Amino acid sequence: MAKLSSLMENMSHPMQDTVTALGSSCSDRLLHMQVLQVLRAPQESQGSKEPHLRTSSLDCLGPLGKMGSMERLVNLDSLESMEKMGTTGLLGRRETRGIQVLQDFPAYKGKRAQKESLVPGVLLAPPGPPSRGFSWDLEDMEGSGRQSGFGAVLSRGPQPPVTITKLMDDYHVVVGERLEFEIEVSEEGAHVMWFFEDQELTRDSQSHKYRFKTDGKKHTLIIQEATLDDIGMYHAWTNGGHTKGDVEVEEKELEVLQDIADLTVKATDQAVFKCEVSDEKVTGKWFKDGVEVVASDRIKMTHIGRIHKLVIDDVKPGDAGDYTFVPDGYALSLSAKLNFLEIKIDYVPRQDPPKIHLDTTGNMVSQNTIIVVAGNKLRLDVEITGEPAPTVVWSKGDEPITATEGRMRVEARKDLSCFVIEGAEREDEGNYTICVTNPAGEDKAMLFVKIVDVPDPPRHVKCTSVGENTATITWEAPKFDGGAPIKGYLMERKKKGSTRWTKLNFDVYESTTYEAKRMIEGVLYEMRVYAVNSIGMSQPSNNSKPFMPIAPTSEPVRLIVHDVTDSTCTLKWLAPEKIGAGGLDGYIIEYCKEGDTEWVVANTELCEKQNYVVRKLPVGEKFNFRVMAKNIAGCSPPATLAQAVTIREIMELPKIRLPRNLRTKYIRKVGDKINLTIPFQGKPRPVATWYKDGQPIDPKQVGVRNSNVDSILFIRSAEREHSGTYELVLQIENMEDRASINIRIVEKPGPPVKVRVTDVWGFNAALEWDPPKDDGNCEITGYTIQKADKKTMEWFTVYEHNRRTNCTASDLIMGNEYMFRVYSENLCGLSEEPGVSKDTAVIAKQGLEYKPPTYKEKDMTCVPKFTQPLVDRELVPGYSAAITCAVRGFPKPKIVWMKNKLILGDDPKYMMHNHQGVLTLNIRKLSAFDGGKYSCMAVNDLGKDEVECKVVIRKDAPVEKE
Repeated sequence: MAKLSSLMENMSHPMQDTVTALGSSCSDRLLHMQVLQVLRAPQESQGSKEPHLRTSSLDCLGPLGKMGSMERLVNLDSLESMEKMGTTGLLGRRETRGIQVLQDFPAYKGKRAQKESLVPGVLLAPPGPPSRGFSWDLEDMEGSGRQSGFGAVLSRGPQPPVTITKLMDDYHVVVGERLEFEIEVSEEGAHVMWFFEDQELTRDSQSHKYRFKTDGKKHTLIIQEATLDDIGMYHAWTNGGHTKGDVEVEEKELEVLQDIADLTVKATDQAVFKCEVSDEKVTGKWFKDGVEVVASDRIKMTHIGRIHKLVIDDVKPGDAGDYTFVPDGYALSLSAKLNFLEIKIDYVPRQDPPKIHLDTTGNMVSQNTIIVVAGNKLRLDVEITGEPAPTVVWSKGDEPITATEGRMRVEARKDLSCFVIEGAEREDEGNYTICVTNPAGEDKAMLFVKIVDVPDPPRHVKCTSVGENTATITWEAPKFDGGAPIKGYLMERKKKGSTRWTKLNFDVYESTTYEAKRMIEGVLYEMRVYAVNSIGMSQPSNNSKPFMPIAPTSEPVRLIVHDVTDSTCTLKWLAPEKIGAGGLDGYIIEYCKEGDTEWVVANTELCEKQNYVVRKLPVGEKFNFRVMAKNIAGCSPPATLAQAVTIREIMELPKIRLPRNLRTKYIRKVGDKINLTIPFQGKPRPVATWYKDGQPIDPKQVGVRNSNVDSILFIRSAEREHSGTYELVLQIENMEDRASINIRIVEKPGPPVKVRVTDVWGFNAALEWDPPKDDGNCEITGYTIQKADKKTMEWFTVYEHNRRTNCTASDLIMGNEYMFRVYSENLCGLSEEPGVSKDTAVIAKQGLEYKPPTYKEKDMTCVPKFTQPLVDRELVPGYSAAITCAVRGFPKPKIVWMKNKLILGDDPKYMMHNHQGVLTLNIRKLSAFDGGKYSCMAVNDLGKDEVECKVVIRKDAPVEKE
């Protein structure tokens, strides 16, 4: 439950209503807000159709007392906006269980605001005291009619800004993939708003297409299946931060991971066609010579994950032909041939030399070469003839293969010799020889087994150049191409520190140089590259070194010539208008003679200031000058002068330009710091000399600094002896200029002297005094007179800023004796010590008598009366609940709680509170037996009063807490 911590006053203008809410955890205080009356909009009866809010009467009794009713009219677009932003206190068809604080989000300023404090779909909180309650009457969200209700509003004040600590990533996906945007914020329980382009995303957006997940400081937006309509920019807003991520969606393409292979089988053997595609959900059909294959007891078709199989048992000659697999929904087909190996029995003489019968179909690309994909199984069945049965020897190079078990083995069958390699590897590539011998002779055949594989990863991926939102990436081809030509490359990128890689292309890219676009300036990225051949895609390359898209600044602006001498030229300029994320490291100044094209760099190190003196220039020559800004991305375009500059000093008479504030008397207080800058002009450089009262200044008391264009006079701590007339003399040869400054150092004056009471009459006393001996080096502007009764000696001011040296103190109290003191005042303030009168003023008594008025004590007794009744409740079992009412009466009434007319007493299941008349009954762990009629009776000596309510326990509600 929540405790009411503060209650703001009503706003002074209806257009400034603020809808906000406050909650604070407190176990021993309850906040009860009850609607006395829910009204339909009176405008309906008067013919008005404009939706509005009208507050009903609201009583909120708490530590601050009773809150009365109020009247407000506010236009809203929908009740959904209030519930979406977390507004609490809405009753009627909707129940709220908490109180949140609505905050002003930057995304709505200027975009949707139609009024100062309320916008369609959003409730903002402008400065000013919020209203304390409101009711609504507007269209239902489901279109079932109009609804009325009531809401209460509390305020907690401004909330601290919530920043985003983990930014959103970019995504590049295909249709049907899952998208998860994840961010982290600085505070748990913070409110995060999600947007697609300029449209806010809610749980009801597009039939629950979007899902929102919150885990502590992590906030996630989930799109289960991406479509082409999801392409665009997504935003996340808090009241103190913003991040965005770009989404690109490509059409899904089906990739063949394993093609079906030609088969050669004998009668009664089993033929298995197998292929693998990239999508597990893809179905397809099998065709034989263009006719769809129908499943039977002998022919079976299976689909497990990404693998599709066609199995033919007990192969017959009629099964030979071309078999094709066609995926549903794709313009793609995979074909292979089934060859039937007939076994002919011929009469052979007893002495028949051996013969090797090689089948040149299937995996053989030529008569003696077999290509095998790495990881696949190679089974080579070679028919052998000869009488008597010949002896078969397989060998790789010069090493015979005798193993009958293992990864590489030889199997012997009748009239067949089988050579098997399980899981072919790159090392298995080479020349293989089969030799058959019998007494009638021998035969040999040589085969070359070529192992093809996916290529090695590309090498040396690096960024060669960057732009404002682009980067150029280069790499080297893989060291090993897998035995098949490289078709192209696939690129991916990610932000540094992120684990989410974004694909940059779906079609293979043939070149080894790629320009990545649509990047964010100032963000570190990493790249990696895949190589692709006819077998498949390689492992990713090593990540490139982090790089940051950065653009050079714009050119410096307003380049001018500030000064020219016989050997130097002083240039001034302003910083570039556009600097960017790369910042600004400094400036490069170059010059060249008029008519030449070779520019010379004037500064060996970058100039950080916005002015520079180019030195050692020949007198009388004309030069062009230019300035370029430089940062990590390079140099900006140059800023140039409109015409060439002639190197020749210009004679100028000495002239002091005294600031306007120094042309009159310059007054400062004792202890102040004085720093006067006097600009002047003249060429060549003039000589500046300071004098005080006609004498050269003492450098121990006054400091002076001179430059080419000004002279600075400074005093670290001013004293009164520093007062006087200071004169600056500016000389160039026999020409000079002078300027005088009158400096006066002042302090507080001394106290007035000879303060005395000159006359006393009635309730008045006349005072006189003499001016202070020390006026603080400036004019006395007035006096402050104070009086004190000798009984209490408490001083009270009689007059302030009194200009004369006398005054009359009036309205003195009869019978008291008074003392007086006077402070003198000047520009620095009142004197430290007052002048005190030595004599006093005695006000004599006169026969007066004081008669105090009679006072009648007010009767505060009151019969107990309930100002807030109990309300019928429908409660959920398993939770704790509270029912509340309010009573007044004096003397303080005794409170009795009853259930079904039985006094509850000290039952530990119930907890009763009475806080300044607000009565609360807490019921712990509700069950079906807690239903019934609850009543509260208040009794004192003057009478009693009773209220009751009905409590119903839901039967279909879950018992467990969320």
